[in-house]
Amino acid sequence: MSNEYRKTDEAVRGLTDAQYRVTQKDGTEPAFHNEYWDNHEPGIYVDVVSGQPLFSSTDKYDSGTGWPSFTKPIESDAVTTKSDRTLWMRRTEVRSAGADSHLGHVFDDGPRDAGGQRFCMNSAALRFIPASDLDAEGYGAYRTLFDITDDPTDTTTERDAS
Repeated sequence: MSNEYRKTDEAVRGLTDAQYRVTQKDGTEPAFHNEYWDNHEPGIYVDVVSGQPLFSSTDKYDSGTGWPSFTKPIESDAVTTKSDRTLWMRRTEVRSAGADSHLGHVFDDGPRDAGGQRFCMNSAALRFIPASDLDAEGYGAYRTLFDITDDPTDTTTERDAS
């Protein structure tokens, strides 16, 4: 898998109507009626357009808003922000750094002990990669975020092997 994460015409053509509306037209999906708001499985969330890793389940929490919420991106440069003055208020929009996909917004009402930010994302902008599939999907570098062994049937420890 390439680490050059960008938008391609082919990727955009492959989006569902909801994914296109959210990522390309800065839309918002309904609260509590989206795929990942209540997902508790370990894994990472990638940009549905480019495949760029964006968020980890290790930083996901239940914000009570009905959208998947995270305390921080998986890497500091995975997302960009810009001022959003739609809806007669000032908000901070979050976009993927590689494909410039609209993801959602960031707010300053997140858990204080985790930095105080709430990255409130649209499920339609994300694709979830379960931790058990990271290697097969080309995201093996993120295995260290989870307790994954090379061979789940191998019960020997380093001490046993010496």
